[in-house]
Amino acid sequence: MRRVWKVSVVFGIAAIAAGTLYGVLGATDGLRIDPTDRRQTETGRRFYAEACASCHGANLEGQPNWQKRLPNGRLPAPPHDASGHTWHHPDIDLFRITKLGPAAYPPGHNTDMPAFGAQLSDDDIAAILAYIKSTWPPEIRARHDRLNGAR
Repeated sequence: MRRVWKVSVVFGIAAIAAGTLYGVLGATDGLRIDPTDRRQTETGRRFYAEACASCHGANLEGQPNWQKRLPNGRLPAPPHDASGHTWHHPDIDLFRITKLGPAAYPPGHNTDMPAFGAQLSDDDIAAILAYIKSTWPPEIRARHDRLNGAR
């Protein structure tokens, strides 16, 4: 009987943890990331300037030599314009990276990307992503839309 109780407790804790992780890491289905919405992109531009531009550049240009590892083994902040690789990742990944920072990556992956989940709401993060996407050329945006549809 005692073993059954212990197993029940373990499964209960695992279920709570899974629910919490889904809440933190869950889908962006409820979020609206619309690069054609001027209100959302303007809000995103302001939040980007406050939270992201210091590393990723005021013009989304990223840090110099962003593809070359630093002496500490980490990569500089990449650009978010069409020259970077941001558009190679679906919205859910971009959202998780912004919200969770290092926790969004596989174990052992070192990054200087901080977690913004405590400073920015989910809607704020969605607005930043909408702003970034609004700067991409139509062909890049279309390719990214197809990537989002494939998930």
